[in-house]
Amino acid sequence: MGKGKQILLLVFLIFLLIVIDYSFIDTFLIGFFDESETGIVKRVIDGDTFVIGNESIRLLGINTPERGEYLYQEAKEFLNNSVLNKSVKLEFGKEKYDRYQRKLAYIFLDTENINLQLVKNGFANFYFPSGKDTYYKEFFDAWIECINKNINLCEKSKDKCADCIKLKELNVKEQKVILENKCDFDCSLKNWSLKDEGRKKFIFDDAKNLQANFGAIESKTAPTRRNGNDSVGFILNSGKEINIIVSNKTNNVDNIYWKDYDYIWTSTGDSLFLRDEEGKLVLWRTF
Repeated sequence: MGKGKQILLLVFLIFLLIVIDYSFIDTFLIGFFDESETGIVKRVIDGDTFVIGNESIRLLGINTPERGEYLYQEAKEFLNNSVLNKSVKLEFGKEKYDRYQRKLAYIFLDTENINLQLVKNGFANFYFPSGKDTYYKEFFDAWIECINKNINLCEKSKDKCADCIKLKELNVKEQKVILENKCDFDCSLKNWSLKDEGRKKFIFDDAKNLQANFGAIESKTAPTRRNGNDSVGFILNSGKEINIIVSNKTNNVDNIYWKDYDYIWTSTGDSLFLRDEEGKLVLWRTF
């Protein structure tokens, strides 16, 4: 090919680059590499699970209350009202399936991220067990928005001890939580719960059940009974602290053991939620 023809060819190629429809190429490439799916929601199982066709879909980035827990029905109804019998887009994360063979996905109705809306409206906490992905900041910000609105799962406890009980330490390596009572009066933690981002939950049960674990212990933190048979549950005395440690050991004066798990707090990132007997938020911490 002569030099003149080479120049003409180069000019022609430059011209094509100028006039070519980039939006068409972008659309083509996005469509080619896009592994998302669409489908019509057939049935809602709970606040973070529904069915398309014959497959169960578990919503990514969130965790909603279990059956019998505070706001379980409300979370389910919110998802039901949002997506039932509607066509949604499924966007997958690092892993497409969980151990139960449910598809893991972010759900979009038009351009609205339904998973995110559940957090914003206080029907779910953010949940990233496989590590933080590109959506993490949006979900964390949505949780902060919910906290500021003080609604549903983000509603601050009105218990008189809610401002007394503080998180002194969350030690992931030792799988240990230390709570302390900063007030000048004793606090009953009867049926308060300690929970991670997922499904693992420890309940400060009534005095009878805790005494069965502690045995006959008279101590600064041992569960007590007052007024005859009236149970006030676990008492954390003024100025005292208690360790909650993941282990199958026997409870003692200073330590309560969170049994039946190898670990609770995930090293790649997790959150702690302490709630009162009514399920209202006492404190939370993320790392």
